[in-house]
Amino acid sequence: MFRYVFSLAVVAALLPIGVPWLAFVFTIAVSKGLAALGVAMLLRGGLISIGHALYFAIGAYAVAFLMREAGIADLLLLLVCATLITTIAGLVVGAFMVRYRAIFFAMLNLAISMVFFALLSKLYYFTGGTDGLRVATPTILTIQLSRSTFDIILQMSVLILMIASALLIDRYLKSPLGEALRAIDSNEVRLEYLGVSARGTIWAAYTVSAGLAGLGGAISAVAIGHVVPEMSYWTVSGQLVLIAVLGGIGGVPGAFIGAFFLELVQTFAVGLAAEAWNAIIGLSLLIVIFFLPEGLYGLIQRLERLRASPK
Repeated sequence: MFRYVFSLAVVAALLPIGVPWLAFVFTIAVSKGLAALGVAMLLRGGLISIGHALYFAIGAYAVAFLMREAGIADLLLLLVCATLITTIAGLVVGAFMVRYRAIFFAMLNLAISMVFFALLSKLYYFTGGTDGLRVATPTILTIQLSRSTFDIILQMSVLILMIASALLIDRYLKSPLGEALRAIDSNEVRLEYLGVSARGTIWAAYTVSAGLAGLGGAISAVAIGHVVPEMSYWTVSGQLVLIAVLGGIGGVPGAFIGAFFLELVQTFAVGLAAEAWNAIIGLSLLIVIFFLPEGLYGLIQRLERLRASPK
């Protein structure tokens, strides 16, 4: 697992040297990959969340409010605080979500996300309404850097965060709590008979997934320099689910592979065919969905097994 994430990080670090604008694309890809990783965790338990843009937006707006109201400007402190705020939000909301399964779980997540979107859009005095809020360039260890220098440091920091998050979530999924999450999808009743609380397992996974989405949103806010209500819209939630499915939920690297794939396809499709980029993206997604049911990561694993098998 580690070699795939590390290889992805190396490519994302070196490729922008020749193509500088790719640094921003890769930073956004990692931010969405972190959020999609949280969605993928829930998918392992048979739970589909089409409202995780809620936490993506909470993380982004937390950065904007912390800078504006609390005067916090340090990048590391902003990311840590935004992640903690989002994790707490996931802990509170998750206490109600654990009671539901299947379509009820998915739709309730969507409903709460859309309520939050409406509040962000209407409370102009606090949130800037549909105009959103500006996010100034944070400092690095109290040092104010130029935007170009900051973007380079942000890119490297984000790639390190990607590796660290992948390792931690991989450990979590291989722990008894993570294995219990997989068992919920196959036989929740038997899990309860073994003395393991299904609700507690889902609550823990939901809280962690919210924290990951919040971290992704915080990174996106810092990279873009602006936050808008659309970050919590249902289309963003759908995109996160799509990224998780594209990459494959069979392993942690899948979320990041799916995010990089989708961002690159979208970027080049817009550049090459501005009037048909939606069709190009749709065709690419259909190919992956129909011919790679286990996702892009599943394809990589299949090729590895074929190479390792005796001839």
